[in-house]
Amino acid sequence: MEILIIFLVVTSILILQNPVGEWINRLNVKRQYKSFLAQETFYHSIISRYYRYYNRLNLEEQRKFLFRTYLFRKAKRFHYIEVSESAEMPILISAAAIQLTFGLEKYSLNYFRDIFVIKDDYHYGFYSRPFQGHVDLSGIYLSWDNFLKGIKGESTNCNVGLHEMGHALAWVNFVTKTEEDKHFKKEFKNFSKVARPIFESMQQGAKNILGDYAGSNYHEFWAVSVEVFFENPIRLRHELPELYKAMTHLLRQDPSVIVNTANKIAA
Repeated sequence: MEILIIFLVVTSILILQNPVGEWINRLNVKRQYKSFLAQETFYHSIISRYYRYYNRLNLEEQRKFLFRTYLFRKAKRFHYIEVSESAEMPILISAAAIQLTFGLEKYSLNYFRDIFVIKDDYHYGFYSRPFQGHVDLSGIYLSWDNFLKGIKGESTNCNVGLHEMGHALAWVNFVTKTEEDKHFKKEFKNFSKVARPIFESMQQGAKNILGDYAGSNYHEFWAVSVEVFFENPIRLRHELPELYKAMTHLLRQDPSVIVNTANKIAA
C-alpha cells in the first residue's frame, strides 16, 4: 500500500510539474512585459537608428523584436574592456542576437551569461592574427569598433555581431546543448547537405561571395554565411541560390523579401 501511495504521489508530481513550470514561466514573461513597456520607446529609439532590418519589420514584428531584445539584455552580464560603457551598447549587441534568431523559438543563447565588449581588435590565445570577436566557454567576445562598423554597413559583407552570434547559436545547439531548438537542429542537417560541397570546393580554391575566410573551416563557413545572408541577401541568393534557400528554411526568415509593412499602413 505504501509503495502504491508513493507511486501515485510521484506520478502526480510529474504530471503537474510541466504545466506548473509553464504557468510560472508565463507569469514571469507577463511581469517582464510590463517592465518592458516602460522602456519600449527607448529601445526603439536606439535600434531604429542602426538596424535597417528592424525598420523593415511591421509594427507587430517590431514590438516582438524589441521585447526579445529586452529579455536578452536582461539575461546577460556585459563587461567592458578599455572602452567606455554606454546605454546603447548592450541593447545594440542584444539586437544582433535577436536579428539572427528572430524566426526561431529559442533565442536567448542561454549558456552564455557573459558578453565581453573590447574596444578594438585584440589578440587571443596563441594566435598571431588579431581578433574582432570570438566565442568560447567563458562567453561571447566582441570588438566594439568593428561591431559598430558592421551595423552601420561600413564593412562589405561583414558584421561581427551577427558572425559571433552565429557561433553562439551553434554552440548552444550542438556543443553545450543547453538551448536546443528542434527546428534549427533538424534543418541544420539539410543546410549542411548544401553547404558542405560548397565549403569543400572553397578549400580546393573555388571563389564566391563568402570570401576566403569562409573556407578556413566549417565553423567559419557557417558564421560567414550568416553575415552575408543578412548583409547581402540579394547577391547571395543570386550566386548561391541553394545555400540561400537552405538558410531561409533554417532560420525561418528571408531578408531579401522583408517588406516594411509599417510604411504601407501609414500610407
